[in-house]
Amino acid sequence: MDVIPAIDLRDGKVVRLLQGQYDRQITYGDDPAEQARQFHADGARWLHLVDLDGAKAGRPVNTRVIASIARVAPPPSGVVRNSRPGAAGLHVEVGGGIRDETSIRQLLDLGVTRVIIGTKAVNDFAWFSRMAEKFQGQIVLGLDARDSMVATHGWLQASQQTVLEFAAQADKLPLAAIIYTDIAKDGMLCGPNLERTRALAQAVHTPVIASGGVKEVGDIRRLLPIGVVGVIVGRSLYEGTLTLKDALAAV
Repeated sequence: MDVIPAIDLRDGKVVRLLQGQYDRQITYGDDPAEQARQFHADGARWLHLVDLDGAKAGRPVNTRVIASIARVAPPPSGVVRNSRPGAAGLHVEVGGGIRDETSIRQLLDLGVTRVIIGTKAVNDFAWFSRMAEKFQGQIVLGLDARDSMVATHGWLQASQQTVLEFAAQADKLPLAAIIYTDIAKDGMLCGPNLERTRALAQAVHTPVIASGGVKEVGDIRRLLPIGVVGVIVGRSLYEGTLTLKDALAAV
C-alpha cells in the first residue's frame, strides 16, 4: 500500500479545509515546493495535490506552483501506471477544477503523472469515458462522498448517485485508480471510514485509494487488510499526530 502525502493549494499556500468547507481553513505554509521536497526526502514516492482555487473556478488555477512541485524530483519518463514506493523520483497527481481536455494536457505537460477528475466525471460521464480511453493509466476518478452520495463542485453540491453505483460504471474504464474521500472524515483526524472504503474496494477491480480521517499509524494499519492500494494523508502530517516515516514503515 502506498502512503501518499497531500498538499492542498489555495492562493499558492499549503492549507487544509475541514470537511471541505472553504470558511474552515488552516494554513500550514507558504512554500508548497519546499513541503514537497521534505515529503520526498522522508520517503514519499507519490504526492497528492488539490488545487482548491481550481475546484471553485472550474479550471486549474495554481499552475505555477504545480509546475514547481513537479520539478522537485521528476520521475523517469514513461512511468505512469501504479508506480510503487522505491521508484525513482516523485510522482505527482493533481485534482481540482479539471473539466476539459485542455486542462488535462496542460497538467500532464507540466510534469504531472496522473490527473484526478471528479465533478466533470459525474456531470458528463460520456466525456469522462473518452478521456479515460485517450489518457489510459493517467486518469484517476475522484469519488467524494457525503454519507453514501457522490459530491461535486469542490464538495459544495450533492449528486443523485451513490458511490457504489457510480463506481460500477467507472470500473469498466482504463483508470489508474479511484480515490475515495469521505467528506465527513476529511481533515477531522477521527479515523477513516473503514466500512464504506472496504465496500468500495471489494466492489470494483480498479485500484482504490483511501482518503480522509487518518490521524495516526494505527489508522494506516487498519486500512492494510481491506484491499486499498494507497492512503492519502494530510492534516495528520502537518499536526504531528503521524510522521511520514512511521506511516511508510507501517506499510
